[in-house]
Amino acid sequence: MRGSDFADVRAFVSVAEQGSFARAAGQLAVSPSALSQTIRGFEERLGVRLFNRTTRSTSLTEAGARLLARMQPLLAEFDAALEDAAKNQEKPSGTLRVCAPQMAIIHLLQPMLGVFQQRYPDVVLDLTSDESLGDIVARGFDAGIRLGEHVDQDMVAVRVGPDLRQITVASPEYLEKHGVPHTPHDLHDHRCINWRRAGQTSVYDWEFAKDGQWFDVSVKGTLIVNDCAVALQAATDGLGITVWTEDWMGPQLRSGRLVPLLQEWSPFFQGFYLYHPSRTRMPAALRAFIDVVKGVSMGTGATRSQLPEMLAPGLPSDGQRVEAA
Repeated sequence: MRGSDFADVRAFVSVAEQGSFARAAGQLAVSPSALSQTIRGFEERLGVRLFNRTTRSTSLTEAGARLLARMQPLLAEFDAALEDAAKNQEKPSGTLRVCAPQMAIIHLLQPMLGVFQQRYPDVVLDLTSDESLGDIVARGFDAGIRLGEHVDQDMVAVRVGPDLRQITVASPEYLEKHGVPHTPHDLHDHRCINWRRAGQTSVYDWEFAKDGQWFDVSVKGTLIVNDCAVALQAATDGLGITVWTEDWMGPQLRSGRLVPLLQEWSPFFQGFYLYHPSRTRMPAALRAFIDVVKGVSMGTGATRSQLPEMLAPGLPSDGQRVEAA
């Protein structure tokens, strides 16, 4: 239906229901003469008279009555659809698609899933484990979670976790056999367990820093995996040195099954951010999800209105926008 057709149908139904051009004009906020001209043009385009008009009354012709009977249900359904869309904007419901790395799901999202489902039972959370850095919009996701350094500049970013530190580790058995590296460049003389990000052909270069300057080290080894948990287990089994996030190795480090290495070369960096394309008319389900993730990940259970001081002050490495509370 063309825009003019829809406007003409609206005008026709209003006149038919009101039984008066004057009352219908008031309802549509137009002048009676303009409304009369609209109906006359509509009749000419259809090639049929829809109203019988006199100076004292207006009534439907047979053709007009048939058209009204078919148009009223259609317009009622149209109005109901618009009303439903407006309600959905206010009440969290529908399907929300989110992608995140496996470790972000385990450490950030898993603890909040029960809270989210309890608070918002009408939302279907479609959660995808994904290590790639692909375009979430092109892939049909509503939001994603990444380390701050990987969030695109045109995204709105919300901090959902603390700063992290990545350290190299090895088992006591490995170090006893092969010695302890004292600088990142010593890793060239060791067996290292490498990791390849999903969708990439090259392995990850290990990152270190000294005196505020970051640098990469390309290490060698006899094992390459695309799952960091596998690399961690291999290191625990004495197969070599690997690199992993310190907070996520608590049990292995506390038990002594893994030994931290090169800690003075391993400063903290930005943690995870939840990001999405725009907050203009943000779906209620996404707003609810952000509120719960922030509250649980920051360890407060607070709502958005209680968390302004917990939002990231900025992403200085690449200048993304950070959502304000």
